[in-house]
Amino acid sequence: MASTPPVFHSLTPADLTPAQWHPFMVGAVAPRPVAFASTVDADGRVNLSPYSFFNAFSANPPILVFSPANRVRDNSQKHTLQNVREVPEVVINICDFALVEQMSLASTEYEKGVNEFTKAGLTELASEQVRPPRVAEAPAAFECVVEQIIELGQNHGAGNLIICRVVRAHFRQDILLPDATGIDPFKLDAVARLGGDWYCRASGASLFEVPKPNRHIGIGMDQLPDFLRQSDVLTGNELGRLANIERNALPTPEQVDEIKTEPLVAYLINKYRDDAPALEKQLLQLGRQFLAEGRLVEAWKTLLLSGNKNAGKG
Repeated sequence: MASTPPVFHSLTPADLTPAQWHPFMVGAVAPRPVAFASTVDADGRVNLSPYSFFNAFSANPPILVFSPANRVRDNSQKHTLQNVREVPEVVINICDFALVEQMSLASTEYEKGVNEFTKAGLTELASEQVRPPRVAEAPAAFECVVEQIIELGQNHGAGNLIICRVVRAHFRQDILLPDATGIDPFKLDAVARLGGDWYCRASGASLFEVPKPNRHIGIGMDQLPDFLRQSDVLTGNELGRLANIERNALPTPEQVDEIKTEPLVAYLINKYRDDAPALEKQLLQLGRQFLAEGRLVEAWKTLLLSGNKNAGKG
């Protein structure tokens, strides 16, 4: 964990122009999922545009919210916002890596009435309960009715929250978990927005799991042994994972002693039997390795052993 206070560059949004403030906010609040929103106007003309001010806000009722902000350049409003005021329905399509370039192309500021499906080379697929079409190439799509539009201001860059209630959803079969109880994040291969021209891809080596602490009551950082909590080697993430263990799952002294028979531990004890500081360091690193592999109990045993000055004896 950090031993010296970090240096911050602090800003007050009101002291900056919207154009100056915008890259700081969207650069730090990231990654952001993308609502690839299809809408129609009163004449039935289709619009398709991506928005990264977007997320899910309720499961029951099922609510998604995205925000087409007024353009910073001239304070004009997006065609999507104009359309949902005329026809309060929208399909929020989810963009995967295979779609990212076409999705970006659809963000071009074409004149009103131009169909971005055509410009981006995407296929319109008729929705079942709303008028706007969905993107056939999208791995998931949510047909929604617009419940409310909340203007957050009338200035350049002001947001307009479009609160959408999902009435029908579509998930491509190949992205489902084997038992069809949810979405496989590796198969979804979703993309998310960062600042500037940057995106990230949520797949492969970038995915990792963090066990939810609401499944049990972890002991907390304050209950970690001092030598672990004050370690200049263990990171905040590693200490947080250690602190997410239930008290009744903590290894007993007898169980800590048993870890000495684990092949890697036994090898280290034998190699560094006469060098206690080196053994402590090696056990600490092995405990971190176990932690990275998700072997929480083995990590605890090894780390507790590392703090035992007599670890190499007996």
